[in-house]
Amino acid sequence: MKVKVKNLGALKQAEFTLGDLTIICGYNNTGKTYATYALFGFLYRWRKVFPITINHDKITELLTDGVTLIDIQEYAQQVDQIVAKGCEVYSRELSEIFAASSNRFKNTEFEFKLETKNINLLDQYDITINFGESSLFSIAKSKGSTELVITLVGNKEKVKIPDFIIEKYISDALKNIIFKNKLPRPFIASSERTGAAIFRKDLNFDRNRLLEEIGSAGDNIDRTELLLKDYGDYALPIKTNVDFIRRLETIVKKNSFIYESHPDILEHFADIIGGEYSVTRNDELYYLPAGKRVKLSMDESSSAVRSLLDIGFYLRHEAQPGDLLMIDEPELNLHPENQRRVARLFARLVNVGVKVFITTHSDYIIKELNTLIMLNHDKPHLTEIAKTEGYSSEELISAEKIKVYIAEEALVKLDGRAKKTKCQTLIPAQISSELGIEARSFDQTIETMNRIQEAIVWGE
Repeated sequence: MKVKVKNLGALKQAEFTLGDLTIICGYNNTGKTYATYALFGFLYRWRKVFPITINHDKITELLTDGVTLIDIQEYAQQVDQIVAKGCEVYSRELSEIFAASSNRFKNTEFEFKLETKNINLLDQYDITINFGESSLFSIAKSKGSTELVITLVGNKEKVKIPDFIIEKYISDALKNIIFKNKLPRPFIASSERTGAAIFRKDLNFDRNRLLEEIGSAGDNIDRTELLLKDYGDYALPIKTNVDFIRRLETIVKKNSFIYESHPDILEHFADIIGGEYSVTRNDELYYLPAGKRVKLSMDESSSAVRSLLDIGFYLRHEAQPGDLLMIDEPELNLHPENQRRVARLFARLVNVGVKVFITTHSDYIIKELNTLIMLNHDKPHLTEIAKTEGYSSEELISAEKIKVYIAEEALVKLDGRAKKTKCQTLIPAQISSELGIEARSFDQTIETMNRIQEAIVWGE
């Protein structure tokens, strides 16, 4: 999967390919978060922007005969066109994703490229559409079939369903069958997550804005207008992040595949935070330090505990194979030792089938990943080092699974221009299975600090 952007925040023109572990690093204000939020928004909203139109004759046939068949392959062959048109629509919606003025994105282009040679359709699909206690129609694909069967349920003479409702459900079914195995389900931990952990019960954006509007409107209230109004004050990743934190009482009722099959990952995470999280029946959230008979509220807990809160609940209750876990600056509030542990956590997740995407300023995370890459060889001395230093085989990682990009200025050949132009972009970093990741932005800073300190010590 490859992403191309033009005129997106600081990024004049850039592209990046998603790996099992994708990293964007670089100086502040170089476009890292813009790239992250744009990707998250697309993966979050692709069902809405992908255009799949159902032949109206099929709707008529369904309402007349009570059943109709749709050839899924007819739509699977149009994947490139569907994605391209979806990207055009999404590019026009970026101001909503970032909760910013549309003028800021009037020249922005977002392009997403899928590998479409082998479309792996969902093996089975079965859903029944209900209205109240009555079933209206079912949509099903049987194992091994390439036909979608839509069937009216009950007496077709009494069924009164608007055509556009039927078309929407069929369209959504086709999108899921064709694209769900191709596009990862995203979960994001934004850089605002630490504050969200403390104020989670107060952060109901739409409710708060609605109350403000009612208070300022006096007697001249158009209730319908207020209810339908979109309060787009916060970027979509922040809103979804806050909503996740607010729904913890419901979320804890589920178990993730990591909890079921990989409890060692949760043990590793518990070592990082030094305890565990707990949500009571009254929706009270606490941190329980290991080995102590105390429970701390979020405002009593460390900033590190708060910054990892949503990641912890995601791993314990939400994670599914094939997900894309996106974290803006995972090193927030973490001691260097815990930054190393977080890097090892990412490798563990990748090795069990969760893709990871991060932006980072942490040299510790990069260097620890380098260690995991360099130890991932079948050589006796490396096996001995891994054993001595406490590394397990589950956290070693192949260099081929990692993509790293540096957000910086470079000479780029812009579309339609013969000469290269210096502009803000993303440059792929070199990754070696022997030496790991070359992260220039960190190395240059460290070299500068070393040079100054050597001058101080030896200059006289």
